[in-house]
Amino acid sequence: MSLLYLEDLTPGRTFETDALEVTEAMIHAFARDFDPQPFHLDHAAADASLFKGLAASGWHTLALTMGLVVRSPMTIANGHVGMGVEGVRWPRPVRAGDTLRVTIEVLDVTPSRSQPGWGVMRARWTTRNQHGETVAVATPSYWVQARGDT
Repeated sequence: MSLLYLEDLTPGRTFETDALEVTEAMIHAFARDFDPQPFHLDHAAADASLFKGLAASGWHTLALTMGLVVRSPMTIANGHVGMGVEGVRWPRPVRAGDTLRVTIEVLDVTPSRSQPGWGVMRARWTTRNQHGETVAVATPSYWVQARGDT
């Protein structure tokens, strides 16, 4: 797989990730360490919650999304160096047994005026489950190396 530079990341270009199955053990482990709310840890509490069943933390979903993105065919030369994330949404919960995939769409690319050889790429990550239902959306900005002298 060849490395991608700023010039390769043209608006409208898309990348698809592999799939990842979410297990109950994964949901519990993340929740215990990072988001210990009852609807992520306890079936009875989850059933009584607005989720009507055990649900992964939205932050867990975003962390899984990041892992899929980093392993995707979008292999950026200097790595996935984030500058920020906007518009994070979780329109539906992720459940044990769900299989997630991410579509990465390049939205825009702006060469840096102050640091030649670099630029900012903005993308949209759309994470979907096995039914094609959107479970997360985020718009990250990346610091990306251009070809040539840096």
